[in-house]
This record gives sequence, structure tokens and C-alpha cells, in this order.
Amino acid sequence: MSVERIQELLGGERLTGPLHNERDIVRLVRRGLPTQAVDHFLSTSGLSFNALEPKVLSLRTFKRRKKLEQLLEQDESDRMLRVVSIVAAAEDTFGSTEKAQEWLNRSTRALDGETPIAMADTDRGARAVEALLGRIGHGIAA
Repeated sequence: MSVERIQELLGGERLTGPLHNERDIVRLVRRGLPTQAVDHFLSTSGLSFNALEPKVLSLRTFKRRKKLEQLLEQDESDRMLRVVSIVAAAEDTFGSTEKAQEWLNRSTRALDGETPIAMADTDRGARAVEALLGRIGHGIAA
């Protein structure tokens, strides 16, 4: 997964600050994501807010933070970056946003019938999706 693509999905440096490596992403999570970055991610990735609610962030909380111009809390930012990372990895594996979206939203036997995007709501689930993407990327039967 490319740090550059994660930054693009979140609206670029003007919203995230400089992101050059994983340490910069950790700093962003600790500082908190701006709500504009979430909006940009949703419009760029083609995901609806339903993909985030309720386990990543509730719509009510998001709207409140947006209205008050608050950053997301650290735990919300961490969960959000987990989803963004999965989307970036899927795009990298499949070579396009459209193919990645199709795969992310399709249930798969390799994940016990769940969709990859639904699995990204927990750390372990996200790791399982990343491992599956790695196998697909290396041509290993998933």
C-alpha cells in the first residue's frame, strides 16, 4: 500500500499534512483526521458513509464534528485509516478504483462469506483482507 495513494484518497497534503512514511501516518492518526479528509475519501473511493457506520464512525458523530470543525478522535482516525489503507491496497492489487470497489463490496468464501470492506472494521479483519490481497497480488489462489 502506498503512503502517496493514502494521502491522495484523503485529499492531499493540504488536508493531511506531509505524509512520506508510516510514521507520518501514525502522527496523523494521533493528531486526528479532518472531516474534509473523510468527505474527500468517500467521494474519491466511491464508498458511501454506510461502509463506515457504525463501527468506524457514526454519521451523527461525524456531522457534529464537521459542524464544530473538530478533528476526528484518535480511535476514529485509526479506524478510518484502516479502511483507507484497505481501499488503497485493493486499488493497487486490482489496478483501478472500479475493480477494487467491485471486489471490496463482493462477499468472498476466503472471508467466510463477508465482504472485504465489512471485514475492515476490526484490526484482525483488516489484516485478513490485506493477507488475501497479498495472495491475490502474487497469483496465489485465494
